[in-house]
Amino acid sequence: MTIVQAVIAWQVYEISGSTLQLGMIGLVRFVPALGVSLIGGAAADVYDRRRIILLAQAAPLLATLVVIAAIASGEVSLLLLYAVVLVSGLASSFENPARQALLPQIVPREAFTNAITVNSTVQSLSFVTGPTMAGFLIGWSGEGAAYLASAGCTLVAVVSMLFVRGVAPSTARGRVTWEMIREGVSFVRHRPVLLGAMTLDMFAVILGGAKALLPVYATDILHVGAVGYGVLSGSLEVGALLMSGVMIWLPPVRQTGRVLLASVAAFGLATIAFGLSRSFPVAVVAYALVGMSDQVSVVMRQTTIQLATPDALRGRVTAVNAVFISASNQLGMVESGLVAAVAGATFAVVSGGAGCIAIVALMAARVPSLRRYRTDASEGGTETMAAG
Repeated sequence: MTIVQAVIAWQVYEISGSTLQLGMIGLVRFVPALGVSLIGGAAADVYDRRRIILLAQAAPLLATLVVIAAIASGEVSLLLLYAVVLVSGLASSFENPARQALLPQIVPREAFTNAITVNSTVQSLSFVTGPTMAGFLIGWSGEGAAYLASAGCTLVAVVSMLFVRGVAPSTARGRVTWEMIREGVSFVRHRPVLLGAMTLDMFAVILGGAKALLPVYATDILHVGAVGYGVLSGSLEVGALLMSGVMIWLPPVRQTGRVLLASVAAFGLATIAFGLSRSFPVAVVAYALVGMSDQVSVVMRQTTIQLATPDALRGRVTAVNAVFISASNQLGMVESGLVAAVAGATFAVVSGGAGCIAIVALMAARVPSLRRYRTDASEGGTETMAAG
């Protein structure tokens, strides 16, 4: 899917030449996640999570094959590309809660914190190889080759999931209800540390995200073309991958709140450095630093969310977090596109980084429980993993 995301951004800018249209990719992907993710989370607490993952992977695979056929006939349009983004977003709204909720069921508790880090490392590796592969394939043989590679990878993923043992969720209810969804939202709303961590990440990335403008930097500012675009896109996840490796070997972080705030502040500073860069090597390093700081935030947040939630609620709480994440990533793309259309790409990135730092200061002052939060502490007796 990371290949598809990169090639779609490239095609949209190639067809439209508009930063605003790049921002619209985020809006199209965010809309389904806003409500459907909550339904997907409830489904993950009722139905077989492995089966949900398999069915959800089939939808973007079919959409990718449709785009390949359109490329062969020369009928690719912005509408078709946005349709692929929409279908992928809907599928992810069911897949992500099921996949994340499955992990605590198949990993022993004593290994869970490291499992989150390893899982995040594997995801970072996919985000490194995907955009980089997309850039090289576009430059070598065109967009069709990138879509074919994505389809092949998705088939491998589907076959791999067949070997994962299914674990039934602990929820006894047989269907998704509105009350189930409200229960998950209420669980998050009454825990300031969880709500504060999700809110901090959402607003920081909305302001500080520069991903939507990477085609502009590669084409108009750094002048490095499709291959440079792939390298630049992948540098974010290279940084995240390196940081994941470091975190695996370091002792577990206890002062989670302070580390979370510091990592988001570093995210803002690195974003400013990237926005001001006019050298390709400097831009790659700066964007890798963005990925490193963001990875720390991801691990801190995900570990807290998973261990603080009983299995019967895990899909729904994960879905609430997914809405926050989708809002940060996708609305961040919209914000970047709008500001860049009015004031230019550099202003959009640099001002966003500064805004990110301001959000950290505000959250540190207004949510002291987040600043003081430690993983070896308990918030109302809920900050441990329930037995289910």
